[in-house]
Amino acid sequence: RRRNPATSAEEESGLRRRKMSLGCGHGCGKMLLLLPPSTLLLALAGLLASWAPQARGAACEPVRIPLCKSLPWNMTKMPNHLHHSTQANAILAMEQFEGLLGIHCSPDLLFFLCAMYAPICTLDFQHEPIKPCKSVCERARAGCEPVLIKYGHAWPDSLACDELPVYDRGVCISPEAIVTAEGSDFPMDSNNGNCRGTNAERCKCKPIKATQKTYLRNNYNYVIRAKVKEVKTKCHDVTAVVEVKEILKSSLVNIPRDTISLYTNSGCLCPPLNTNEEYIIMGYEDEERSRLLLVEGSIAEKWKDRLGKKVKRWDQKLRHPVKGRNEPGQSDSAPKSGRSTNPRQRRN
Repeated sequence: RRRNPATSAEEESGLRRRKMSLGCGHGCGKMLLLLPPSTLLLALAGLLASWAPQARGAACEPVRIPLCKSLPWNMTKMPNHLHHSTQANAILAMEQFEGLLGIHCSPDLLFFLCAMYAPICTLDFQHEPIKPCKSVCERARAGCEPVLIKYGHAWPDSLACDELPVYDRGVCISPEAIVTAEGSDFPMDSNNGNCRGTNAERCKCKPIKATQKTYLRNNYNYVIRAKVKEVKTKCHDVTAVVEVKEILKSSLVNIPRDTISLYTNSGCLCPPLNTNEEYIIMGYEDEERSRLLLVEGSIAEKWKDRLGKKVKRWDQKLRHPVKGRNEPGQSDSAPKSGRSTNPRQRRN
């Protein structure tokens, strides 16, 4: 059939524009040109629908595992750390531990199992479930593994403690971080995701005194003299805003002589800080996110010039241990192993 040259040229131009706007390749363009606009819209809708499950999978969801509903969080994320894609699968997998839970072989077992099977999910960590701390796993295993061995079983490889993060070196959860005095009250509403706020009075912080023994053992990443400007609480996250007065020690994360933020990994600020007070603060860092952390194990004491001088001497001992006295607390490996310092060593 012979086409009108004018109409043919106009159609050709329109088709070329449609092909360019779709961004298809040579073969793709020929196929799409044969489809009417309504069919193209349906095809695009189908593509968007196929992407939707992946987008929805990144969101937090209410905890529906019966064993875990009594714990201090009510939002989780699937897949969990054991690669269960749904909570229904996680419920079936957790049934094997009901016997151990029934004999109460460890007070940390339920917390640890729920942190693995129904990991806590917060607005700031939706991309990856938060892991339980290594110490929680080790306590649960220490209490329950002897029972398993007695009946011819071993601690499951899937629950190995070795790869879990250490509390003061990264983001993880432990009962000490979020436990409350009167039961659990996680500050996120499971119905709408809104925050209900935290109750600072429920936080229990174990005080850690700045001593040479503690400093050598913990091997802090940073030590600063800073004035507290503000303590911010947002949902389950607490951030301390401080003005850095002096940098006594730093590692990989750059610390400016300016106003900076110190991040926690729980809803409690431990050690506690008061606004407008000046402290010496010793803590760790999150290298991947270039953040300074103020977590359990960190130290914050009111600033004294005498204490600042002591810390500088302690850091010299940490960097340059005395030859011939390579004992626990003095060696390079001591801070990592957690062993105490030489009992004969004089405390400063």
